[in-house]
Amino acid sequence: MPPTALRSAQPTSLIGAPTDIGAGARGASMGPEALRVAGLQAALESHGLQVFDRGNLSGPANPWQPPLDGYRHLPEVVEWNQRVFDAVYAELQLGHLPILLGGDHCLGLGSISAVARHCAEVGKKLRVLWLDAHADFNTSALTPSGNVHGMPVACLCGFGPEALTGLARMPGGGPALHPSQIRQIGIRSVDAGEKRFVHEQGLEVFDMRYIDEVGMRQTMQQALSGLDAHTHLHVSFDVDFLDPDIAPGVGTTVPGGPTYREAQLCMEMIADSGRLASLDIVELNPALDVRNRTAVLAVDLVESLFGKSTLMRVPSHGQGQGPVLSA
Repeated sequence: MPPTALRSAQPTSLIGAPTDIGAGARGASMGPEALRVAGLQAALESHGLQVFDRGNLSGPANPWQPPLDGYRHLPEVVEWNQRVFDAVYAELQLGHLPILLGGDHCLGLGSISAVARHCAEVGKKLRVLWLDAHADFNTSALTPSGNVHGMPVACLCGFGPEALTGLARMPGGGPALHPSQIRQIGIRSVDAGEKRFVHEQGLEVFDMRYIDEVGMRQTMQQALSGLDAHTHLHVSFDVDFLDPDIAPGVGTTVPGGPTYREAQLCMEMIADSGRLASLDIVELNPALDVRNRTAVLAVDLVESLFGKSTLMRVPSHGQGQGPVLSA
C-alpha cells in the first residue's frame, strides 16, 4: 500500500484553539471558525479521510496587558498550551492525526510538545517542518515585545521560562526538540539578536534567499531527506509563510514569501513523503482578511498536504510517490 493510502486510512481530528494570547495583534482567535467556514472538514473528507471535529478548546481570555518580566500574558499562555498539549496528546493516543486550528503560533509549543512526548513513548523519530516568515527563536532577552508567538521554537529547544520549557520537557528531563530535528522554510524576518542565536544553536533554516537561489523543489528535497517509516513528520504551518499578496489575512505580513505555486509544490512534496502525522495551522487572522480569502487558500494548501495534486504525468524514479492525476 502506498504511503498516501496509509495516511488516508488514518482518522484525522480537528482541534480548535481560539486565542490570540501570544500575539501582538488581535484577531487570530477567529482563525478556527474561518477555516471551518472555508470548508476544511469537507475538503479533507473529499480525499477519503475520516474527519472528527472536536470543536474548540476553552481557555482564559486575552487580558491585553504589557509584558511582565519579559513576557506578555505568561500565565494565560501556559494554560492555553497545556490544554493544547492535552488535546493533541489524546488524539495521538487514539491513533488519530491531529490538526490544530489556531490561534497564534505560541500554541505550537503545546502541540509539538505533545507530539514529541508521543514519539518518545512509541520509539519514533520526530522531524518538524516550520513553515513561517519568522524563525520564532526569540527569548525575552532578545525581543522587547514579550510576545510569546515569537518564542515557541526557542522554548521547545529548552530556552525560555520554566513554565513553558517544563511543559516541553521529555520524561528524561531534556527539551522537547533538538535543533537538528527542525527544518525552517520560508524565513525572511529575523531580529538581529535572534539571528545570532539561531546560528549558535545550529538551526537549519531554508530562508527565502535560499529558495530563490535553488528553488522550492531542491529546498524540500533537503528538508525531507532522511525520513523513513520510523519518522513522525509534524508540519507547523504559519499562514504568514505565504506571500501577503496571496494571503493578506495575517497579523505579521512580510513581503517576499512563497508564491501560490511554490507553496503548492512544498505541500505536494510533503504529501509525497507519506510521513505527515500531525499539523498546526496558525496565525490566520480573519479580521485582516478579504472575504475569507486567506482561509480558503489555507484549506486549498492543506488539501495538497493530504493528497490533492496537479501532477498530470507519471513521476519518474525518485520523484515521489504521489498521485498521477489531479484529484
